[in-house]
Order: sequence, then C-alpha cells, then structure tokens
Amino acid sequence: MKIVVALGGNALGTTPQEQKELVKHTAESIADLIAQKHDVIIVHGNGPQVGMIQSAFDEASKTKDNIPLMPLPECGAMSQGYIGFHLQNGIRNALVKRNLKKTVTTIVTQTVVDKNDPGFKNPTKPIGVFYSKAEAESLKAQMNLPYVDDSGRGYRFVVASPKPIDFLEIDSINALINQGHLIIASGGGGIPVIKENGTYEGVPAVIDKDASSAKLAEIIDADMLVILTAVDRVMINFGKPDQKALDKITFKEAKSYIEAGHFAAGSMLPKVEAALDFVTRKKDSKALIAALEHAAEAIEGKSGTTITYH
Repeated sequence: MKIVVALGGNALGTTPQEQKELVKHTAESIADLIAQKHDVIIVHGNGPQVGMIQSAFDEASKTKDNIPLMPLPECGAMSQGYIGFHLQNGIRNALVKRNLKKTVTTIVTQTVVDKNDPGFKNPTKPIGVFYSKAEAESLKAQMNLPYVDDSGRGYRFVVASPKPIDFLEIDSINALINQGHLIIASGGGGIPVIKENGTYEGVPAVIDKDASSAKLAEIIDADMLVILTAVDRVMINFGKPDQKALDKITFKEAKSYIEAGHFAAGSMLPKVEAALDFVTRKKDSKALIAALEHAAEAIEGKSGTTITYH
C-alpha cells in the first residue's frame, strides 16, 4: 500500500541532540512499515524547531548589527532540512540493520495556500519565544508582523494557519515515489506560498501538518493516511471515569463526537479533522490514528483507531 505517515511532536525533540535520539525510535517504527512492503511518505511537524530557529536569529540580531531577522518561510525551510537529515539518517540506519534496501529522500516542499484564506485576516498561532511589550513593539516595527500578549506570559509572534491547496514539488514527489524512494515531504506542513502575478512568494504562516498530510495523501492517491501520535487510540470522554477508546468510527460518528466537544482543539481535533478530510475525498480509503510504536500493528488492524467514510 501507499501510505502517508504524519509524525507528531512526540517523534521529535526540542534540541538537535534530543531529536537525534528520539528519531532512532521513530525510525524503527517506519522500518517496520517498509518491512511490510509498504510505500511510505512521511510528513513531520516542526513547531518547536521552527520556533527555535527563529528565536536564535532574533536573539542574535539584538547583539550583532549584521545578523538579520530571519523571515518565517526561511525558518521553515531550515527546519525541513535539519529534521529531514535526522530522519533520513535514522531511517537508513534502521533499514540497513534489517538488510532492507531503500533510498530515503527529503524534499524541501512549498505548500500553496490561498492568499484570500480567512486565516490571514486573523492570525492566531503563537510561535517562538516570549518578549516584553517594548521588545514586541520594536520587532513589530521592524518586521511589520503582529505580536500579541500570550496568556499574560509575554508577547509572542502570531501567524496565520491557512489551508493547504497544492504542493509545488508534487511532480518530483510522485516521480521519486514511483522510483521506490521513501519520501519525506511537506515538513511542518510545508513552506506556505501564495501566487502573485504568476510567481510564488513565501508568506509568514504555519500550515497544520495533519491537514497538509491529508492533502498530500489525496493528491498522490494514497491508500491510507496514518497519523502517529502519543496515544494508542482516539478517546471520547478523555480523562473522565467513563473514558472510552474507539477502535473504529465512521465519518458520521466522528462528526457527532466533534460537535459534542470530545476532542481538544490543540490536540486530537486537528488529527480527526484531517482524517475526515482524507476519507471524504477518497471514500474507499481509510485513515488511522495510532501510537508511534504501534504503527505496524495499527495497519494490520491490531491497534489504533480506524476512520472510514461509511
């Protein structure tokens, strides 16, 4: 099967060294899927990493006149490169241990978004470090970007989170998949770009990586979308005495759970919504939400939550 795998934050660390260690564990789960003869395309998150990169440049610019503030699209590109390196390295080593031959390739990916997306009118996604009000006002003047108070803890840069439409590198992605490569693409949801006067320009935004995974799975005609996270299954009444794990749910059932408020906005909700988006567009397919360490078992139907349209 052709499977798009979305790796959650639990698969990566907040520092390069921590990430290298965590990726070794992640790589074993991916190697399990390769051993099962699946074609795998990986999309990963980059929230902590892109914030770390931007913060480093912000801090350096305060002390060194010749160090520029780094725009968010460039920070996203940097995060794709260094996370991709760790994943490529870790997965290749895991494959070699199993005598499996597979080339692992990262594609720095630009994700097309609509310049009129409603998300641009109301940026709500805080990223990076906290600043005082004076520092935030100075940065706002330099970058012409919004900084807002974040729960009284200080001011942070906020960005839009538009919906993904397409991927500029899709032909390369498809060609490499057809050649048998294991592809890492649209890292962090991809570098958001909009079309202006026939050309594409990067914009300061963060695309939800689960939404991007669903869109990529749709475009490459994947058989399955697998969203890997820190829990074995999707839960309703989470944290309550009547908590219940869900093995299989349909589109209609999932919608009713969303309307009842069972899934947290910053946690399970975007994963369920991405799964529904995929199965709505490919009604003969299915999506899985499962724990990273149980990825192979989930695909065999032994773990995770399976989401279908009917």
